[in-house]
Amino acid sequence: MKILENLWQVAGPELTAPEDAAAYLLRLGPAAALIDAGSGEAVPDLLANIARVLPPEVPVTHLLLTHCHFDHTGGAEAVAGHLGCRIVAHALDAVFLEAGDHAATAASWYGRRMVPLRIDHKIQGAQQTIAVGNGEIHAYHCPGHSPGSMVFSADLDGHKILFGQDIHGPLHASLRSDRGDYLRSLRFILALNADILCEGHYGIFRGQDEVRTFIASFL
Repeated sequence: MKILENLWQVAGPELTAPEDAAAYLLRLGPAAALIDAGSGEAVPDLLANIARVLPPEVPVTHLLLTHCHFDHTGGAEAVAGHLGCRIVAHALDAVFLEAGDHAATAASWYGRRMVPLRIDHKIQGAQQTIAVGNGEIHAYHCPGHSPGSMVFSADLDGHKILFGQDIHGPLHASLRSDRGDYLRSLRFILALNADILCEGHYGIFRGQDEVRTFIASFL
């Protein structure tokens, strides 16, 4: 599903498998990045969707994981292995992915087991900038839904794009959620003043007013 000239949704319940959270493909000139990888139930469909919109000479260099939960990460190993890209996650969630923690990754919610997943690059601290192609993607640590939840932002075609996959939560003890951190993160995300929000389960929000209204509704 095309969002902008160089931005597409390539996974989600209507595009790949019912268990999949949304995954987004962002092209920045000669290279691209994939935001999340779905549950792994329909990896061939996800890869086919990427191939439909991305020329073969444009590599996907990074798979950026917003957080550790299974509906976003279950397909990460297969997708990254096929694309030859690096898997990036915050260090606080990489712990659960590399350990194959079925509870903290919510794999048990889907009746599945989380296979230990090696993270190539672990983001430390509150913020990091990742070079992709001829552009940059900014990673921000926004804990609450999980300890290592992140949002990513990039400037594209005159728009500030925000990938905030599970803005809505939920919060649950088995996910190591923290309500205080979650509320602080929502306020931080609001202050980013994004033009377009790509959310993991609620779709695409366009315009600062619409983005702000959606995020603020969870405060």
